[in-house]
Amino acid sequence: MRHHGGDRRLEGSLTQLRLFVVASAVILVAGAALLGSALARTLRGEAVDLKQQSLAQYVDGVLGPVVVRGNKVVTTRWLSATISRVLRNQPDVVSVKVWRPDGVLAFTTLQRTRIGHRFPLDDELGEAIHENRAVAGIVGAGANGEDAAEARLGFTHLIQVYAPLENATHTRAIGAYEIYANAAPLESLIASRVHMIWFTVAAVFGLLWLALVLLVRRASRTLRRRTVQLRDRSTRLLESYRLLERSALEAIETLNAAVDAKDPYTAGHSQRVRDVALAIGDALGLPRDRLGALKLAGLFHDIGKLRVPDAVLTKPGPLTRDEFELVKRHPEDGAEIVSHLGRLHDALPFIRHHHERWDGGGYPDGLAGAAIPLEASIVGLADAWDAMTTDRPYSRALTFEEAVKEVRNARGTQFSPSVVDAFLSTILVREPELVPAG
Repeated sequence: MRHHGGDRRLEGSLTQLRLFVVASAVILVAGAALLGSALARTLRGEAVDLKQQSLAQYVDGVLGPVVVRGNKVVTTRWLSATISRVLRNQPDVVSVKVWRPDGVLAFTTLQRTRIGHRFPLDDELGEAIHENRAVAGIVGAGANGEDAAEARLGFTHLIQVYAPLENATHTRAIGAYEIYANAAPLESLIASRVHMIWFTVAAVFGLLWLALVLLVRRASRTLRRRTVQLRDRSTRLLESYRLLERSALEAIETLNAAVDAKDPYTAGHSQRVRDVALAIGDALGLPRDRLGALKLAGLFHDIGKLRVPDAVLTKPGPLTRDEFELVKRHPEDGAEIVSHLGRLHDALPFIRHHHERWDGGGYPDGLAGAAIPLEASIVGLADAWDAMTTDRPYSRALTFEEAVKEVRNARGTQFSPSVVDAFLSTILVREPELVPAG
């Protein structure tokens, strides 16, 4: 049974480790997904920002000296040639516009009929002019409004950059550039880097999970090995304990026999008390485990007399008060002597209380009535019965009829009524067994 319990605990621990591995896999996958997504977004944003800075710096460096005059945006006859040079040197750039701060389109490379027209300052253009900072993003080439010309170029996505056009002293924005560039090369670069990010994240988290699995597997093997070792050690310890307990019990039996041997008149007393107690227990219908404890209590009820001096124990005449006080301690001493033997643990209260009386006049604790353990009452009656039916130096053995009469008279005073009734129902059937030979 102990092994089955240990196996269940082991399997429970291993199941928890397996659940831990599964939960760790779920957590690692979720963590990898979150980290990969965050890194991909960061990469995309940084790539767009770098492209925006590159385009804005280049275009401003080439066009700035041409279109800025003091605090105004001007167009000259060299502007078209300058922008053509920009388009040649930057193949990704497909369109460039120059805006004045009031929303008037000063120049564009596409559909020049729009030049000179005022358009509403949308969010990005207004932000670039009013906050004097560049704004960029990848947009779909939708054919609507002022951007219709760029939409007709046929690109799926375009990089749209709004960069402030500063005055000659670089203190404020006096307009803005609007630059359109083909987003395909940048998106291809971003996609390759994102794939690398996802591969790296998956590889790192996969290796982490694999390391965790190996650690858990090693822990499982160690746990199984330790469990087997502990089981073997427990088995050996249990067997050693059983041998030690058996040896101790044999030693107690030897000591108990020594108690009986001190007085030739009481030879075999412990065995007879045991037999009478078991007969009463059977009559009362006690279960097997209680009968086992009762058997041991009947056998070792007088073990405490080892601490009674031989001169007192074998005295042929009546005992003095002090001598009787010594004898009265034997139930306590007996319980204490066998208290360290696990097999006799259940029998301790029956040994200690077998001299209690139903009316409360017994010893050592003066228990009365139902407070006295039933098995202790049984041992007490069996002990008294053997004393009454055995010859002693100071008294002769009672006849069967006299002993039965004494028991009946002590019903409800010295002895438990139910124990007396069970005893009487048994004694009439088993008289030859339960009465010592004359």
